[in-house]
Amino acid sequence: MTSRPLQWMAWSALIVAAAGCDAATSARESSTGERAASAARPPAYERVPPSSATSPQPQPTVSAEPPAPASNAPAPSASEPSRTVEVKLPDPDSSGYIETTFDDLKFEMTKTELFDRAMLTPKVNALMDKKIRIRGYIFPTLRKTGLNRIVLVRDNMECCFGPGAALFDCVLVTMAPGKTAEYSIRPVAVEGTIRLEELQGGPDGRPLAIYQMVGDKVE
Repeated sequence: MTSRPLQWMAWSALIVAAAGCDAATSARESSTGERAASAARPPAYERVPPSSATSPQPQPTVSAEPPAPASNAPAPSASEPSRTVEVKLPDPDSSGYIETTFDDLKFEMTKTELFDRAMLTPKVNALMDKKIRIRGYIFPTLRKTGLNRIVLVRDNMECCFGPGAALFDCVLVTMAPGKTAEYSIRPVAVEGTIRLEELQGGPDGRPLAIYQMVGDKVE
């Protein structure tokens, strides 16, 4: 409710500033026009104008040259960051899966911050929509067999099992059609295709999970 009025105030401030600049420029143009008219009337000043009239002509041409390299300078710098974003992922194994850990899915985020996709690292973005193999623990469930959906977490410590667990420490796995998983207290390896998809429903509008997988195998 407060963001829209603030935006309107910012826009109105910009409009007022632009109007002030236009008024200042129009005043300058009128004053310069009067000076030009008064300078053209008296013939006594004809000796000074020719030298002064010829001197300002080369000045704008010389001053126009320096900004050219300045405008060309930022162009390569803007293209450089896009090249550095590229990440070389490990080669897939014979089954076509990339060996991945929860450390590869980690990014900088405090517990008080709201999730923003801009927080993701280039490596995380590169892994999305890829077939990976990741190891972790299955979140405890009442049902132990024939699981169509599981939550894979980094470890079995309380930090990964409570509502305060980090978003990058869990992956929601939905088994592919015809595939199921069995619950185990031991670490398991999950193979499937990972993607970035926020699961809403957390407290204060926060997502419950951001990583989801279509599971091919759990062993």
